[in-house]
Amino acid sequence: MHLRRLWLTDFRGYREVDVSFDAGLTAVVGPNGHGKTNLLEAIAYLATLGSFRGAPTDALIRVGAERAVVRAEGEREGRTLLLEAELVAGGRNRAQLNRQPLRRARDLLGALRVTVFSPDDLALVKGGPGERRGYLDDTLVALHPRYDQARTDLDRILRQRGALLKQAGGRLNAEIELTLDVFDAKLVTAGEALAAARQELVAELEPLLGDAYDRVARRSAEVHATYEPPWMADGLAAALVAARRDDLRRGVSTVGPHRDDIDLVIGGLPSRTHASQGEQRSLALALRLAAHEVVTRRTETPPVLLLDDVFSELDPDRSDALVESLPAGQTVLSTAGALPHGAIPGSILRVTDGVVTPD
Repeated sequence: MHLRRLWLTDFRGYREVDVSFDAGLTAVVGPNGHGKTNLLEAIAYLATLGSFRGAPTDALIRVGAERAVVRAEGEREGRTLLLEAELVAGGRNRAQLNRQPLRRARDLLGALRVTVFSPDDLALVKGGPGERRGYLDDTLVALHPRYDQARTDLDRILRQRGALLKQAGGRLNAEIELTLDVFDAKLVTAGEALAAARQELVAELEPLLGDAYDRVARRSAEVHATYEPPWMADGLAAALVAARRDDLRRGVSTVGPHRDDIDLVIGGLPSRTHASQGEQRSLALALRLAAHEVVTRRTETPPVLLLDDVFSELDPDRSDALVESLPAGQTVLSTAGALPHGAIPGSILRVTDGVVTPD
């Protein structure tokens, strides 16, 4: 999809915005703190219905306003698409596609796909397992919106099971045991399905990850990614039975896909603990590039690339390597400094004090 135009009303610090984008590279330039990232965040919101910065809905609405509107026009397969989302403080968000109201906001998922690079991506390698699970699940949602429902269902089951475990207070009577059996059966069905999708995705990502790492790092390395939960060999049902006593004692679900991790290895050593910061940054970039390629292959449409000030965190050599590695398609990048060598924008948007001006 080619994003042509973006309108914002009361989104973040913007009262009103109307900007157009080049079909190739658009550079959003301006000092830090003036609103560059907010433009990219708005684009990503229409694709994911969330903030890639982890902000809640209320934080996306301009202070003093009750609601915000994000609207974008794009073209896909020769057809014009109009995507609209209304964010309501303390209320229910709404969405429209081609001016037709959608029953649920999540029905907008899949109309626009994005791949976001940000300075926080280092957490994909250095952070905890939750960062890497989120990376896998976000990629699955980009591949098909049904995985958003699968993730939501799993979260709901885990909340219900957790509430029951806390209610039990470490004691197991017939009523609690019966209810726990019901939740366990639901958790097995939802958890094993999501884990199988993650495992298939990682198997597809791994060869692409190694190639992307070699390009970004500009040297060859043995890079491996595996997703093999410890419970998978005997099945989640057996693992839950074995963990039940511990779950009751601790009042939480200790086993399942919500605890899983991806093993990322460079040169035979765990990247989180043994790789240099430069290697970790190269691996984080490679993870994004590999996911972008998987989504492009499966959907036959490249997502819009959003590069949020990533070059400020990279040395010149890695910046040049990333620019050289960017796939074909539309890219929107933000920067407070000079553009890296090789990045030749078709258009430039300058942001100063929340005002966007085409250059």
